[in-house]
Parts: sequence; C-alpha cells; structure tokens
Amino acid sequence: MIAKSRTLTDRSARILQSDLEVGDFARFQGNPNFLLSLARGLTAIEVFEGHTGGVSSAEISRRTGLSRAAVRRILMTLELLGYAESDGRVYRLKSRVMRLGFSYLSSSSLATLAQPILEHVIELVHESSSVGVLEGDQVVYVARATAKRVMSIGLSVGSRFPAYCTSMGRVLLSGLSEQELSAYFKRAELRRITSKTIVDKAVLGNVINRVRIEGFALNNEELELGHRSIAVPVKDRKGRMVAGMNIGVHAARVSIAEMKGGLLPILREHSQTLSQLLG
Repeated sequence: MIAKSRTLTDRSARILQSDLEVGDFARFQGNPNFLLSLARGLTAIEVFEGHTGGVSSAEISRRTGLSRAAVRRILMTLELLGYAESDGRVYRLKSRVMRLGFSYLSSSSLATLAQPILEHVIELVHESSSVGVLEGDQVVYVARATAKRVMSIGLSVGSRFPAYCTSMGRVLLSGLSEQELSAYFKRAELRRITSKTIVDKAVLGNVINRVRIEGFALNNEELELGHRSIAVPVKDRKGRMVAGMNIGVHAARVSIAEMKGGLLPILREHSQTLSQLLG
C-alpha cells in the first residue's frame, strides 16, 4: 500500500501535459468573431498548470510559440489585473484566477448536481468518486468527492488526463460516433505512462468497443501503478452521453472482481440518478 501522498512524477506530468501551439489559432484566421489577444492570454494561463514554483516568461514563450514580447505584455496585464504576481524572475498565478473556474462551476448544472451524488457514493463505498467530461482528447474532472484514504495520484476538480488511459476517458470515447472515433485515432499519440498502459491503437479500439457493449470501463494501473478505476456514462434525457462517473481504488486493496461485483452496481445507480436530474 502507498504510504504517503504524492503528485504524478515529473515524467508522467510531462506526458500528460498537452502541448499548446499558437499555430492552432490559424484555423480561426479570418473569423471576425475571434479575438486573438484573448486566445493568447488564455493559452499563457494554461501553461501554469502543474508548475507550483512559478513559470518564467521564457518558458511560456517556448511552450506556446508566442514571442517573448507578447508573453511579457500578457503577464504584465495579468499582474495589473490581479491574476498574477512576479518576484522578478518567475510569475505565479494568484487566487483571483480561481474566479474563472468558479464561474464555470457555479453555472454548470452538471457540476452542481453531481457533487451531492458523489458525496453519497463515498458514504457507501468509502472510495473517491468523480465526474468528468471530454474536452478535446482529454478527460477533465468537473466534480469530485474524496474519501479519507491516501491516494498516490493527485486529483482535483480541473485535473485533466489523456482519455485513452483513463476509465472515464474510455467511457466518453465510447460515446463518440464512428467518424469521430476514427478521427481521434488518427490524431491521437498513445504514450506509455506505466508498464500497463495500452498504446496499441487496435487493442484500444477493441477495448472501447467492449465498453460500448458492456456499458462500463476499467483502468487497471495504466495511469498510475497501484491505482484502478471503474467508470460508467452519464446521459441526458435524450440518451446523449454528457459525462462519465468513476470510482477510484488502490489496486492492492480492491480486486477487479470486487470492482465489477460491488462498486459497479452502485456506480450505475448513481449515474442514472444524475442523468434523471439533468433531464
């Protein structure tokens, strides 16, 4: 059993960190409703993810492809507005930036309705439970209830991970159309995060097809050794998949058979409750 909490290793964090490219803005060129300066500012803010010690303007420039002059203006604007601070060497985000996240959470019926349901799940199973949505090729946690057990992987609302190696991600991928899933496999780069991570696209395709049939997905130490999770879909009243709900456990404590036999029925019952409320 893991004795103390820790975040993802630096190597894993680099793998999980999405690469932000200014070139991605090119597809909006000519759109009169696209505000390039705002897009650049938001891209710069995203670079701070996982950097608890702060980020230099040079690092943001390298990560985004923006010129150092542009990055400097963005950071100074954030500092003037109270969203960032600097010690002269690196910049750090200030708590004011949390308002951006709270604006989403307070306006999202999914996050608001999911929280008490997740709290009830952990009362029953004494394991952490989360709800996530698909954003691009990543699953993003929008609600989470944490049991008092110590987990190795650092998870919270706003955490994001590649969809291919997470239980919620696979559930969400199973809800894509054949055309959307085919496009995903063409662009996705499957990187090995642990020795158990599935990186063969044919094998992963079979796994996702099985998720479609069985209605749930398992992650067996593919994101972090010692961690397992099981997930089911959350659908709206029209049967469209809008989110995934999972339960995460220590692999040494809970077997896959116990997850299927004991946790899955509870997970399904509560996901259905959330689906009904969303209707």
